Amino acid sequence: MGGEDMLGWDESVFRDEHVFEFDYLPETFKHRDSQMETLKYALRPAVRGSRPLNVMMRGPPGTGKTTAVWKLFDELQGMPDVRAVRVNCQVNSTRYSVFSQLFEGMFDYEPPTSGISFKKLFSQITDRLVEDDEVLVVALDDVNYLFYESEASETLYSLIRAHEEHSGAKIGVVVVSSDLDLDVIDELDSRVQSVFRPEEVYFPTYDEAEIVDILRERVERGFREGVVGPQVLDRVAELTADAGGDLRVGIDLLRRSGMTAEMRGSTAVEREDVETAYEKAKHVHLSRHLRGLSESEADLLRVLADHQGKQAGDLYDAFEAETGLGYTRYSEILKKLEQLGLVEAEYADVEGRGRSREFSLAYDADAVLERLD
Repeated sequence: MGGEDMLGWDESVFRDEHVFEFDYLPETFKHRDSQMETLKYALRPAVRGSRPLNVMMRGPPGTGKTTAVWKLFDELQGMPDVRAVRVNCQVNSTRYSVFSQLFEGMFDYEPPTSGISFKKLFSQITDRLVEDDEVLVVALDDVNYLFYESEASETLYSLIRAHEEHSGAKIGVVVVSSDLDLDVIDELDSRVQSVFRPEEVYFPTYDEAEIVDILRERVERGFREGVVGPQVLDRVAELTADAGGDLRVGIDLLRRSGMTAEMRGSTAVEREDVETAYEKAKHVHLSRHLRGLSESEADLLRVLADHQGKQAGDLYDAFEAETGLGYTRYSEILKKLEQLGLVEAEYADVEGRGRSREFSLAYDADAVLERLD
């Protein structure tokens, strides 16, 4: 390897590393024109001072749903008499914390941390809307987490019935779910179903050509010229498609490949850098899911890692010994971990006991344990 291919001390393969962060908003939002049209159609009444249509956005992870919300809400924020607030339900998974976020979005400061009832919080938000004659558009991003905590129906009921509680309050709701096994409408209480009739917008998985197209723009903005060649980009796109077409895997893979090349002191990313980086990037989902877990949820995963393939009964005994928690809490946690795709269950025939469920981790146990610590 000649000296001209080596990085100097103060050089980097990156032009702008922020391009590879998850919260980076791409300048052009490709291959999502029809979805954006439907969303704009649904939310347009807000700009005219009316209540917008409710919307449900669904699609696998990494298909542009959150980016679509950011783009739209950026535009809406610029309109007179519209408030647009996005709530991350992975972090705010109760009705109270969702409304605390809405309060902060309306008043630009946090509500008092204790001593304010939900009713008071709610009425301060609606009073303000009516007073200022504003329309509030709320996005519940990763709404599936509200379902895992059984908070979805109450939260949505409060939002879509707000105008009955307080005449003149105009609120529109956009729910965003990445859990395709979750039937959002079916899982809601019937009293919510009857009034929540959302426009549905589906975000399909990107195909390989679309992935190349989108990642190419990131490469041009994020790396110096000539760092990532076409063959390397194609390989990144191929691995991204293999990982379910989740664009975040591809973006993370580009960043890690760049860092791997830099560690070698090289001015270009080689195919080997991509293969090395993929081992880490493919666990993007895993890291994301683990980040939001409570202590007892993490404890159950640890117990599972030690008891792979054992029967449900043995698993519970080990969990109880570890945490002192009862069976009801154990089965709630197990259900949530299954919904998150961290745990898989299969039925097995057991001698003399009929059918029994056996649980195992959906990921490599070492990868899980490494990320839990």
